[in-house]
Amino acid sequence: IGWLAVSLRPPMRLRKAGVGVINRFVIPLSLFTFFAWKRKMFEQTFKNIDDLLYKDAGADSELDYIEQTSWVLFLRYLDNLELEKKANAELEGKSYSFIIDEEFRWKNWAMPKASDGSLDHQKAMTGEDLTLFVDGRLFPYLSSFKAKADSPKTIEYKIGEIFSEVKNKVQSGYTLREIIEFADSLEFSSTKDKHELSHLYEAKIKNMGNAGRNGGQYYTPRPLIRAIVETVNPQIGETVYDGAVGSAGFLCEAYQFMSKDREEIGTEDYKTLHENTFYGKEKKNLAYIIGIMNMILHGIEAPNIIHTNTLSESIRDIQEKDRHDVILANPPF
Repeated sequence: IGWLAVSLRPPMRLRKAGVGVINRFVIPLSLFTFFAWKRKMFEQTFKNIDDLLYKDAGADSELDYIEQTSWVLFLRYLDNLELEKKANAELEGKSYSFIIDEEFRWKNWAMPKASDGSLDHQKAMTGEDLTLFVDGRLFPYLSSFKAKADSPKTIEYKIGEIFSEVKNKVQSGYTLREIIEFADSLEFSSTKDKHELSHLYEAKIKNMGNAGRNGGQYYTPRPLIRAIVETVNPQIGETVYDGAVGSAGFLCEAYQFMSKDREEIGTEDYKTLHENTFYGKEKKNLAYIIGIMNMILHGIEAPNIIHTNTLSESIRDIQEKDRHDVILANPPF
């Protein structure tokens, strides 16, 4: 039996009307009930964000919804990653240099908090101030990382690549403020949290694949991917490549398959699996962003996905170092 402390925070429009935080109350629950409750909470958060985007004039379809959710989610994840690295460095008696400058960290521009942990409305930007900051300062700053990064494998390069391609389409700064608050409620602190979020993100990709237009190019049915991965049977020590990576379904499923016996994986194999196993290339801007985010939620910190058109490369330029042990890709490719 566990105990869950719940604090209900009304949306901003109700808080402005004078509705405050409902007092905390505690309920007993089993571990199973807790995870079921948490999954439901994550589902509701994604739904709330979609509802806000639906009402905003800048987002027109499921493709826009997942693109806009992805960049906000990525910055929320990045903030959590940096805090984790800082804590680990302190445990080892080392200092940590943040990737993101102070002004552009999540806690300062997105969710400045008061001493009681609630949003500091005196410091938090909203309305036109928020959209001007995001469009005019935040995105240009983040896109500059691409030129400064040491190599395409680094998280810095991924930051620059993503924010060179994606644009903020949320026209209302008040809507964006609410989306940020919902995103802030999502947790990346445990493997279980990331696992739940990855499932929900995959569901969003599936919805996008069913959304008409060209959505189908982003989604290959997961049972088909799983069957192909199990048949090919990739092993730790081999490299896995997808030349038309899309939403990274094949690479994510291969990672799940190769890491299924997590308790038995040694430190070196773990490092190999996370840093030097999965590779991909993707031409489309949106698919690239979705693929990066999907792999991050599955546990790969800095996915080795390059934003390029595979079919524009000359086969004569492929060298031994460019070869891979296993190729997993959508059958048409």
